[in-house]
Amino acid sequence: MPANDVSIRIGGEAGQGVESSGTGFAEALTRGGVHVFAEANYRSRIRGGHNFFTVRAGSEPVYAVRDKIQVLIALTAETVELHINALEPGGAVIVDPEIAFDESILQGKDVRLLRPPLLEIAGQEGNRIMSNTGALAYVAGLIGLPLEHIVRVIEKNFIRKSTQVVEQNARVAQRCYDLVRQDVPDGFAWQLQPQTLPPRMTITGNSAFSIGALMAGCKFVAAYPMTPATTVLEYMSLHGRNWGIVARQAEDEIAAANMAIGAAHAGVRALVPTSGGGFDLMTEAWSLVGMTETPVVAYLGQRPGPATGLPTRTSQGDLFLALRSSHGEFARLVLAPHTPEEAFWCAGQSFNLAEKYQTLVVVLFDEYLATSVRSADVEHFLPSRISIDRGKLLSVEELEQLDGYKRFAITEDGISPRALPGMSPKAVYLTTGDEHTEEGHITEDAGISAAMLEKRLRKEEVARADMRPPYRYGPESADVTFVGWGSTYGAIREAVDLYNANGGSANMVHFVDLWPFPRDHARQALANARRLVDVEGNARAQFAYLLHAETGIRVDQHILKYDGRGFTPDYILGRLEVE
Repeated sequence: MPANDVSIRIGGEAGQGVESSGTGFAEALTRGGVHVFAEANYRSRIRGGHNFFTVRAGSEPVYAVRDKIQVLIALTAETVELHINALEPGGAVIVDPEIAFDESILQGKDVRLLRPPLLEIAGQEGNRIMSNTGALAYVAGLIGLPLEHIVRVIEKNFIRKSTQVVEQNARVAQRCYDLVRQDVPDGFAWQLQPQTLPPRMTITGNSAFSIGALMAGCKFVAAYPMTPATTVLEYMSLHGRNWGIVARQAEDEIAAANMAIGAAHAGVRALVPTSGGGFDLMTEAWSLVGMTETPVVAYLGQRPGPATGLPTRTSQGDLFLALRSSHGEFARLVLAPHTPEEAFWCAGQSFNLAEKYQTLVVVLFDEYLATSVRSADVEHFLPSRISIDRGKLLSVEELEQLDGYKRFAITEDGISPRALPGMSPKAVYLTTGDEHTEEGHITEDAGISAAMLEKRLRKEEVARADMRPPYRYGPESADVTFVGWGSTYGAIREAVDLYNANGGSANMVHFVDLWPFPRDHARQALANARRLVDVEGNARAQFAYLLHAETGIRVDQHILKYDGRGFTPDYILGRLEVE
């Protein structure tokens, strides 16, 4: 690991501020002019149980965490025991003197034990709970991050409490920062090299998607809280008043989906964030979307199942659920962003596609992408990156010029001109979940039923032209081509770089628009691949199955992960079979 690429892990019990401390430190590092990627690892409980947060920082862009860390902040004895083997030789473990642990586990390991009196200093300056602030300031001093960036985050996070709290935390930070010169007089091997970078921010995939949805004109969101989708509902609720959004926590997932269908039918852009278990309950509603040709966006945050499974862990096990759930045959679109920047853009695109094709668009997330923190340039999240296309939505003037209006008119592309109910005397029509005529009247006529089904399915084939080709990274020609989708992007990208730096030859092809499957783009991107290696977070290689079904292309090796944890480049390379 280069000396200017450092990973810090803070571990403790739920309720000790592990995640808030980690995200705050990630923000301080970003303000300090380095690139950051951070991952939360937490259990499904409010208090107790071991949680940890890993922050990786470097002078070059970072896209994933690594298996090895260089600094371990232990808020409990258990943290040392669980993570000491992840510490790279020469690394440091920071433990308050009041935390007793079996120091014999350090024997034979080339690690530096540092025991600054964090709790004592925090107690002297105000409150022992401020020891986390002291720990982060101590690490800043260890790796060469100027203290001012820690102080700025303190001011931002605590000013709402009081100026006194800000000043107390700042004093704790200063004292602990100064201790490093005394405790580590010979310096630490890993030192950051701050740069002057464009305006940047730290952001999660969920926050990026929520911001994109706001800027894309989403006006209604309904959900029943379910990890990892809950923070989307929270974000939209928090900012709803400023953006004219109606946000509803429904009594259950079925109600949430039906609320969104009603809102979308009335003419507003509607969003339903959920997870796999909630999506299961919504499948009858999605079938209604298909029949009534109503534009709805569903955010599907994947986590391991079946049943409750591992509710705070990650998975890519719901690809087939997104593609095939609900009874009957109807058009749908499925997108799978892979970075916060892509999540932001994908939010806007999902609403455009939903309205253009008047159907369900599923945005496939997972817990890893939803909650991981990454530094990114602010320019990637500006309103100018979002365009709005409402498809064949008629204005009152256009509607009035028609001799008559058929809401479900059979057209060459399968997309009927759409008038909002009640927008004019001509915009009075029936909508039903039963099969119907072009005017919306219920029918069981065999010919009409077949024609209407064919009309709705034509939209899917037309939509294939809107599916983007996969992203490509690495040399044009390589011995190994990694294939992935969704949140595996960062780990695969770094695996490509590491493999090539060590004399190998690899590239990657990463899919974002998954359905209708971009067959021609896939064949073109993979035409010259010598050895295809599929990387995905499920047990049955669902994407590889889809790729073969749609194109006939078979992969040569599967690297799968289904333990609820995200990929690292080390995991991928450690399982790569080289012929």
